[in-house]
Amino acid sequence: MTRYLVTGGAGFIGSNFIRFVAERQPDATFTNLDSLTYAGVRATVDELDTLPGHHFVHGDIRNAGLVAELVAHVDVVVNFAAESHVDRSIDGPAVFLETNVVGTGVLIDAARRAGVPRFIQVSTDEVYGSIAEGYAAEDDPLLPSSPYSASKAGADLLVQSYAHTFGYPAIITRCTNNYGPYQFPEKLIPLFITNLTDGGTVPLYGDGLNERDWLYVEDHCSAIHLLVEAGQPGEVYNIGANAQVANVDLTHRLIELTGRDETAIEYVADRPGHDRRYAVDSSKIRALGWSPAHTIDQRLADTADWYASRQDWWRPLKGTR
Repeated sequence: MTRYLVTGGAGFIGSNFIRFVAERQPDATFTNLDSLTYAGVRATVDELDTLPGHHFVHGDIRNAGLVAELVAHVDVVVNFAAESHVDRSIDGPAVFLETNVVGTGVLIDAARRAGVPRFIQVSTDEVYGSIAEGYAAEDDPLLPSSPYSASKAGADLLVQSYAHTFGYPAIITRCTNNYGPYQFPEKLIPLFITNLTDGGTVPLYGDGLNERDWLYVEDHCSAIHLLVEAGQPGEVYNIGANAQVANVDLTHRLIELTGRDETAIEYVADRPGHDRRYAVDSSKIRALGWSPAHTIDQRLADTADWYASRQDWWRPLKGTR
C-alpha cells in the first residue's frame, strides 16, 4: 500500500492524478491537501470522496505545522499546488510567489525532515521560455517570461537545491500544456468550449500563431505515476506529447466541434511577454517506457463532449446558470 500526499488535489491535474492512481492501485491512500482557492473545486472533492482511500484536508501548503503533521504519515509527496494562470500572474504576482515558491519551500523542507522517500515537484515547460526552434532539454537554461513561469522556475531551483545539498530524493517534472476533464474554465480549451457552447465569442491573442504542445491529462498522470516508481532521484524529466498546434488552428478545431463558425473568433491585443512557442525534448522519460497513449485528434472531441455533458460542474464556476 502506497500512501500519497497530493497537494492541489482539488484542481485539474491533481484530481485527475488521484483518479488515475486509484484505478491502478486500489489499496493506495490519498491525503489531498488543498486550500480551495477559486481553481480548487469543492464539487471535484465531493466526487473524489467516493474513493475509499481518499481523505481531503482543507489547508495551505504554507502552513508549516499542518504540512509537518501530514508528511509524517506518507510515502510519496506529489506537489501540484500552484497558482498557474499566466494572465492572473501579470495582474497580481504576489500570490504566485507565496504559493509557488514559499509554499514549495515549506513542503519540501517538511518532507525532507520527515524522511519521505519520494517527492515529485510538478513544474511546467514555461520555465524554458519561448523556444524558437527545436526542443528544450532538461539541462537547458531557465528563461521564464511571466511572473507565473518565474515563480515555477524559482520553485524548481529550490527543489534542486534540496536534492544537491541534502541528497533528498526529489524529482522535478516539466510538462507541456494539459487538457481534459475538470480543467477550470479560464484556461484556453475549457474557456473556448464553454464560451462557444453558450453562443459567445472566444478571445484569440494577437495573430493566433503562438504554438503549444497539447498533452492529454491522463498521459501526464501516467508519466508522473511512472516516475514515482522508476524515476531517478535528483533528476528533471520533461513530459511532452510532441503535438504542437497553433492557437488559431486549435480554435478552429473547437469551433468545428461545437458547431459554430469563424464569426465566434474575437481577435484581441496580445498579452505582455507572450511566449511564441513551447516544445520540450521528453526522450529521458520515454527511455523509461513512457509515451503518450492519446493524440489530440482523439481526445479533443472527448474533452468537448465532457464539458457538454458536465455543465453541472462548470456553470457554477463561470457564474452562469
